[in-house]
Parts: sequence; structure tokens; C-alpha cells
Amino acid sequence: MSFLSAAVAVAGRIRGWLETAASLLDLAIRLYVADVFFKSGLTKIEDWDKTLFLFEEHYRVPLLSPAVAAALGTFAELLFPALLVLGLAARFSAASLSIVNVIAVLSYWHVIGENQAALMSHVFWGALLLVTLLHGPGKLSLDQWIWRWLDHSEETPRGR
Repeated sequence: MSFLSAAVAVAGRIRGWLETAASLLDLAIRLYVADVFFKSGLTKIEDWDKTLFLFEEHYRVPLLSPAVAAALGTFAELLFPALLVLGLAARFSAASLSIVNVIAVLSYWHVIGENQAALMSHVFWGALLLVTLLHGPGKLSLDQWIWRWLDHSEETPRGR
């Protein structure tokens, strides 16, 4: 075996390890972000009266009534993290949670704007959501499995 072919073989193994690591990182990102938003949704449904009070008195959600904003925000924080964990409609879920994240910052800017740590948390979550939105959910996702199945089913002749 020549030096060149040995180097190519080693490079191929390293590439395989890196691709596996990338798939695990994609999953870890989805799980982490989903955990943050899902826990927020659970907190909201634990005490709905308190949630409504916060939306009426503290959060300044533009264009929506406090009750509608509370319901939509809670719904989004419970549904889209679950889809993100599964990697199902992951890009749509990441986009939806990005919107929730931006609205949270805008509606609570009077507090978050003065709290650098809170603001940086939202920026961090936004960056992680952007990874899933632009890169996709990775190989360890239902989206990947579905797209592979759809691609394969188009190659199979129909009616035979």
C-alpha cells in the first residue's frame, strides 16, 4: 500500500467520524433548543391565570390581544419543540420558534434590553435555530428518513 493510498484511507475514516459527529451535533442542537422552549411552554400551562397576567401586564406583544398572544405562544412552545425533537418538519419548526424568539425579545425588550445575559440567551437560541433552519435537521431525523423514502419511491416504477 502506497503512502498516498494509506493517507486517502485515513482521510476517509476521519471524514466518516466527522459526518457521524455532525449528525450527533445536529441532534444535540435540536434537543437543547427544544428543551428550552418546551419548558417555557410547560411553565405557561402550569398556571394559566399567571400567564394571562404576565401577557396583560408585562409582555408587550404587538398586534395581538394578551389572551391570543398567550395562547399562540404557549401552543408554539409546546408543539414545535416536540416536532424539533423528532426532526419532523424541523425547518418549519425552527422557523416558527425563531419567530417566537424574536417576538419574545421585542415584547419584553423593556426588561431584556437591560439584561445582557437574557438577551444573549435569546441570541444563542436564535443562532442554534438558524443552524437547523439553514442546515436541516441532520441524518438523525424523521425528515431525513421521509425524504429518503420519497426519493426512493420516485425511482421505483409504479403499477408493476
